[in-house]
Amino acid sequence: MSMQDRTEAAPPGAGTPPGSAAPAPSGDKLGLALAVIAAAQLMLVLDNTIVAVALPSMQSALGLSDANLGWVITAYALAFGGLLLAGGRAGDLFGRRRVFRTGLVVFTLASLLGGLAGSGEVLLIARVLQGVGAAIAAPTALSLLASTFPAGPARNKALGVYGAMGGLGSVVGLLLGGALTEFLSWRWVMYINIPIAVAVLIGTSVLKEGERDRGKVDVPGALTATFGFGSLVYGINRAGEKGLGDSTTLIALAIAIVLIVAFIAIQRSSRAPMVPGAVVADKSRAGANAVMFLVGAGMFATFYFLTLYMQIVKGYEPMITGLAYLPFAIGIGIAAGGVGPQLLAKVPERSVIAVGLVIGIAGMVWLSLLEPGQNAFAVLLPAQLVCGFGLGLVFVTVTIISVRGVSPEDTGIAAGLINTSQQIGGAVGLAILAATASVITEGRLPGDRSEALTTGYSYGLLIGGGIYLLALIVTLGTIKATAPQSQPQPH
Repeated sequence: MSMQDRTEAAPPGAGTPPGSAAPAPSGDKLGLALAVIAAAQLMLVLDNTIVAVALPSMQSALGLSDANLGWVITAYALAFGGLLLAGGRAGDLFGRRRVFRTGLVVFTLASLLGGLAGSGEVLLIARVLQGVGAAIAAPTALSLLASTFPAGPARNKALGVYGAMGGLGSVVGLLLGGALTEFLSWRWVMYINIPIAVAVLIGTSVLKEGERDRGKVDVPGALTATFGFGSLVYGINRAGEKGLGDSTTLIALAIAIVLIVAFIAIQRSSRAPMVPGAVVADKSRAGANAVMFLVGAGMFATFYFLTLYMQIVKGYEPMITGLAYLPFAIGIGIAAGGVGPQLLAKVPERSVIAVGLVIGIAGMVWLSLLEPGQNAFAVLLPAQLVCGFGLGLVFVTVTIISVRGVSPEDTGIAAGLINTSQQIGGAVGLAILAATASVITEGRLPGDRSEALTTGYSYGLLIGGGIYLLALIVTLGTIKATAPQSQPQPH
């Protein structure tokens, strides 16, 4: 695609006149725009975990088998992770606000369908459709933020709030899922999305549409990326359940490798690639995506181990389990929403990420000190606050790096990449660490089951800290130590 094609604005009638963009909102409208985007991101991310504590109730009400029960979570992750790149590119080509609204409508209708489900099959279909809607809306939300907020402190603060939502969503999902299931019904973990999505849809009028890319749709690239990443997520999740020796697992992973290699080859040869070379060529941006992948791997596994520890070993109710994650959410909120943006104005981005990861590693080591008979909250609450604060610094900084310097018409695909990194990283980390913890637990049986389980969870958390250490090494090796005052601003 020529440079002229890549910078040309959308045609008349498609949102903005040629050669111009809608004026950016100002004042109170910027605050409303941030609230709209943050609420959408929070809703989409929390749906990864909100159903976790409702699974037993869903199984009892709908007669789901043990095998199908896991698909209530996997179906969402499969569609979400597989379609994120396609969703981001769709926003670049067809208008981000239009595509964002479309994703929200799909997500809302799917949530209604899930809440009304009378059978396990209908619920699984609804979860797939929720994932489709989330994959369309999530990357366009970030690109709308980049086009709505002016470059500089205002955008960095907004990106900090957006980054916080990425971490908070998983925690809030556990908390909210426990409360809704215990006091209302499992169906409300679906219905709760409807009023939030409607409010976000109403508020989208304050968002700036931004520029569009008038290139053609990269159909081969979209298909190989969608089915390649979808097969990867499926294979990883199945490996966690059946092991790497399972034939279906091996077939899925082989298909994923073939399709992802084909996707890379198509991107190199295509005249209108779905992922433009300029988006992935920047070393710091590539490093930010790698760090998000590794942080997602450690964080998703952390929630898994702590939830099992609290419910199986300690016997806590869903509501108590959810409340126990509040310190993690508070830590992320303080770091990403306040301390992080202030640090970024004074020290290099690489230093902020490094400090956040060191704090996160310390928090993971602290969390690994769990024992069956101890007062769990004496370890869980302060350690989660520390871990959440560290990861909050990481989230805000890698989010800023992921979209900074990207051409306005390519912010959708850049946003899709950072979201894909977190989702795929979470799936990989959960499968690997869960399998490792299971092997450690089985090695200590026969014996005290609570002791064996806790040992497995503790080692899993320690390995998660090791993943954060690897992220620290990647940070130091890829992300430039640019002085704050000379950092290039986003377009």
